[in-house]
Amino acid sequence: MLTHLSIRDVVIVDKLDVDFAAGLCVLTGETGAGKSIVLESLGLALGGRADAGLIRSGADKLTVSASFALARKHPAFVLLAEQDITLEDDQLVLRRVVGADGRSRAFINDQPVSIGLLRDIGACLVEVHGQFETHGLLDPATHIEALDAYRRVKSRDSSEADCASAWTVWRAAAAALKTAQDTLSGALAEEETLRHHVNELSTLAPRHGEEQELVAARSMMRHSEQIIKAMTEARAAISENTDVEAALRGALTRITRVAAQAGGKLDSLCQALDRAAIEAGEALREFDVVWANFDANPAALERAEERLFALKAVARKHNCSVDDLAAVLATFKARLAAVDGGADEVKRLAATEKSARMAYDQAAKVLSTARQEAAKTLDKLVAKELVPLKLDKATFRTVVAPKPEAAWNESGMDKVAFEISTNPGSAPGPLDKIASGGELARFMLALKVVLAGSQDRATLIFDEVDAGISGATANAVGERLARLAKTVQVMVVTHAPQVAARGDHHWRVSKTSRGGQTSTKVEQLTATARREEIARMLAGEKITDEARAAADSLLSGPLS
Repeated sequence: MLTHLSIRDVVIVDKLDVDFAAGLCVLTGETGAGKSIVLESLGLALGGRADAGLIRSGADKLTVSASFALARKHPAFVLLAEQDITLEDDQLVLRRVVGADGRSRAFINDQPVSIGLLRDIGACLVEVHGQFETHGLLDPATHIEALDAYRRVKSRDSSEADCASAWTVWRAAAAALKTAQDTLSGALAEEETLRHHVNELSTLAPRHGEEQELVAARSMMRHSEQIIKAMTEARAAISENTDVEAALRGALTRITRVAAQAGGKLDSLCQALDRAAIEAGEALREFDVVWANFDANPAALERAEERLFALKAVARKHNCSVDDLAAVLATFKARLAAVDGGADEVKRLAATEKSARMAYDQAAKVLSTARQEAAKTLDKLVAKELVPLKLDKATFRTVVAPKPEAAWNESGMDKVAFEISTNPGSAPGPLDKIASGGELARFMLALKVVLAGSQDRATLIFDEVDAGISGATANAVGERLARLAKTVQVMVVTHAPQVAARGDHHWRVSKTSRGGQTSTKVEQLTATARREEIARMLAGEKITDEARAAADSLLSGPLS
């Protein structure tokens, strides 16, 4: 609820601080006293349009701040959290500063914010209904939320949650289907190219590490003459004049014969000769193996160079290294497999999407039926409230109609609109197009009374809701305002004593002149001052004893 309003240098207000309370808060005062300035100042704090012309003469800026006490679950805190603004307590202070140049700044709990965010937060907190400014339920976009909130209070079924869940599943299935369709479409478009690449690379059959092997082989074959010459000379050096392995074996045989008589002193020599004979034999055999496998044929060198050239050319084509060609081939094969199996996958996902759509359709229709039933009840209750508000010839109806498929969402397939007709036989139409002035405010009052307990607004303001009425009708307005104030803070600007007498708290707005300066002040009335104010509202400028007696009668217990 609104707990405090601070106004500095707005029109004829130089300094004004007002503390408000829960329940029905009544503001009265003579015409021109400045009640509209108070409301307009509050509107600035809530993100309303700024105008440098509102700055008090002689001041260089105006400042307005509005303080609210809210429950932590209030939607305003969700909006602030989405903007990474966290508050330490449940107190919310909206402040607006407007300079002489027309520029304005906005703050929430002294943190700078955009005017847009201030306006969004303000719309969560306060709803104004009056002859000149009305929002909230006059915006058709809010009607489906209002009907659903009312329905949730009256019936705690799961149709909304079921519809939202079915929507999420359907959209996920539709997204998966589209992705698969796009993938298949792209794959089909490049199928011929893919098959060419796969055939080319499969024929080439690249291996990881093959480039390094070919480079090494090419280098060896380019130096084959030097290698062959060195090998020939080395072989000759070892075995040209003697068989080295046979000579070592012969020496080993001779030493072994006398080793037993040497007392072990020849054992190491025998072992060394044995190792030498083995190594010599292996070296000679390795000569033969290398010689047999050494390809010094110029054709082999040409084949290696052609293979290396082919690998590098294909690697350049695919903008990768030679070692990556095997992986590229695997990727192309996978994409080609997607073409071959993609149609089956699209068919499977299409079936899933169709099933999910049917589930959403069913859930949305269940929700729509529930809304239709809630709308009938709402219409009957609002109609009942209209009669004592001198709107007995008017009709109210809640229209629940299907939306085009492009507008379907987690809230279902419905669009909801509150419509009225003020005269018998006239076609119903939007609230703000058919009714006007106090008549519109009384429509809003009737609707708000029925919706009481289902709305999130912290404060409702009715500006001259009693315009053009008196007597029993004004009393009916006061009674409904008082009833509504049991569930939400209600502020009413009124000229009707029957309405003022219903208030839980009463403030009087008045003008004072001093030193050639006129200013507006707001004072909370004591019981005695309140009696005098209501008597003034009854009698006019001259307050009579009869007016005071009538005021006492209203204050002691207005007729319901």
